[in-house]
Amino acid sequence: MELSLRFRNTPLPAPKKTPPASVPHSPIRTPRALSSALFAQQQPTAKPEDTEVWQPEPKVVTPGATCAAAPSDAIVLFDGKSLDGWVNIGKTTAPEKGWVVEKGTLKHIDKGGGGDIVTSESYGDFELTWEWKIPAGANSGLKYNLPDPKKGVGCEYQLIDDAGNPDGARGGRSHQTGGLYDVIEPAVDAKANPPGEWNLSRILVKGNHAEHWLNGKKSVEYEFGSDALKTAVEKSKFKSTPGWGIKTKSPILLQDHGDEIAFRGIKIRKP
Repeated sequence: MELSLRFRNTPLPAPKKTPPASVPHSPIRTPRALSSALFAQQQPTAKPEDTEVWQPEPKVVTPGATCAAAPSDAIVLFDGKSLDGWVNIGKTTAPEKGWVVEKGTLKHIDKGGGGDIVTSESYGDFELTWEWKIPAGANSGLKYNLPDPKKGVGCEYQLIDDAGNPDGARGGRSHQTGGLYDVIEPAVDAKANPPGEWNLSRILVKGNHAEHWLNGKKSVEYEFGSDALKTAVEKSKFKSTPGWGIKTKSPILLQDHGDEIAFRGIKIRKP
């Protein structure tokens, strides 16, 4: 009897567990992930040029053959050979005296007369560049945005011997080179080279925005029609000139101020 009871109370051995078969890991993919993977497999490899599409296609601009030559998108206003494209203001013919072509430059002779000359075409928005030089004591200017294209009054980029001419030395800084004559003073770091040396000037007019540059430095910046410009004009000699400072389209003017001045490399871009 005791043997039987001991036998019944003896625990049975635990069954051996067989490890499950190894199953390769497979990530769970959502329908969106499966769709993206399938789309990626179907797409060809993209090339950079496939996405570089410009409308409208930009114009290709080629530089001039020399540093002095105009790029392909510029209009040459003086070719160094003739006065073609230039006329006396208010007329349709070139001046008979005062202005000459000399060694590739457009030169006004000291006390030579001839009057102001203008381009035969008019410009509204433009980028104008030119080189110029004057002897000691000389005074001249380049004008644009003329309210009346038959009169030599408009926005003037002053070209003067700042120290050697009375108007530059005593007329105030708005009478000095690179300024908007009698209206806005040029920046202090925009300096002309000494008399007898060439200078590089630039005017940019785009919409109501205008800039003057002198030898790589911005000398003046303003907005046509702005309160700041109106206030400056009210303090200038142009306060009673109808239309002065209002954006318009006009010829480009080279001034006969009676003194010698030479120009070259006159080029203009327009939109």
